[in-house]
Amino acid sequence: MATDAAATATAETTAVAADAGHDPEAMRKVMNRLKRAEGQLRALIESMGADSNCKDVVTQLSAVSKALDRAGFMIIANALQSCSTEDADGQGSHDGMTKDDIEKLFLTLA
Repeated sequence: MATDAAATATAETTAVAADAGHDPEAMRKVMNRLKRAEGQLRALIESMGADSNCKDVVTQLSAVSKALDRAGFMIIANALQSCSTEDADGQGSHDGMTKDDIEKLFLTLA
């Protein structure tokens, strides 16, 4: 049952992404990465409750952090690619953001 809900959520996200001008395949990859991070975070929380050693906790925390960072970079890379395509078409912005806005978002992750 949870798998059906996840599949429905992914399908809805892909449809919304396509309507918003986002690359559906890129958004699917972002969703998968975020789901992986969610699983890693759950494992981290469970290990904290099980009184795990410090090294294991830090390793899991690092994995969650990197997964979230990569998802953020993927979102921004998709926005930059879309923005460049729109510039070629004379549109000039993505989701109401200029390239400078997207650059600022990128730098918040750096």
